[in-house]
Amino acid sequence: MTEPRRLTSEGWTANAKVRVSQLAARQSGRVSRAQLERLGVSNAGLARWLREGYLYRVHPRVYAVGHCAPTTEGDLAAALLYAGPGAALGGATALWWLDLIDRQPRTIDVITPNRRVWRPGLRVDDRKDPNRTWHRGVPVAPVALALLEYAVSAPHDRVRRVLAEADYRHLLDVDAVYALLGRGRPGSAKLRAALTRHQPRLALTRSVLEEHFLALCESARLPLPECNSVVEGLTVDMLWRAPRLIVELDGHDAHDTRAQIERDRRRELRLRAAGFVVLRYTWDQVTREPELVLADLRLALARARSQ
Repeated sequence: MTEPRRLTSEGWTANAKVRVSQLAARQSGRVSRAQLERLGVSNAGLARWLREGYLYRVHPRVYAVGHCAPTTEGDLAAALLYAGPGAALGGATALWWLDLIDRQPRTIDVITPNRRVWRPGLRVDDRKDPNRTWHRGVPVAPVALALLEYAVSAPHDRVRRVLAEADYRHLLDVDAVYALLGRGRPGSAKLRAALTRHQPRLALTRSVLEEHFLALCESARLPLPECNSVVEGLTVDMLWRAPRLIVELDGHDAHDTRAQIERDRRRELRLRAAGFVVLRYTWDQVTREPELVLADLRLALARARSQ
């Protein structure tokens, strides 16, 4: 393949910008110095484009093309270009990109076989020959490795939730996770503990309150309910199908208007008419009076079994 002609200030042409723009369009508006060199852009040409505002420096040897407005995809592309060939998203960033966690992390995590220093908002983990997969056009670390990195700083309950999400989406390879765990390896103890208490039902919860309630049942060694199942055409929060018991959970800002209260009462009437017992607990009751909730729940389950 013929190398592109190197450009000088005298030989500057519109074709150079066309080639760079086409490349940048495939990389969310970001290019690396190495890529510019392969396109024939000289140091003098680079300096001129920087002066003219056609290029903007994002990281060392990484540039935004045409404008400097930050975008999510552009930030990820710039991080990967800075990390160099073979790089991939890692840790919480990889899990977020795979839709296993809801919130985008403030710091971008990448893994790379190249030696790179950390940058503001960018954390680089040097790993030799990291395996990669691709998701929505972006290279990401294997889920097992991303989980281990995430477990270093994430709370235990968040690690359990991500495990459940990965399991639900058929992305969890338990053997691959265990193969990465090791004494003294950061994140190993927490991830091992989360695997020991792995609960796939967590992936079906839709709120923090539902997570708290499920954890409460688990801690009391009660039979765990189904989460967000459909009964009589209605989605109910928690369901014990055989005892025909339903628990509805009210968060901080829910069910506080007359219309919402009326709707809840119609739901309960419909469910009771179908032979279900319906209990309702609030956020404060679940989080501040858990023993009362458990006593009420145990009694309801015992009555349902005796009938």
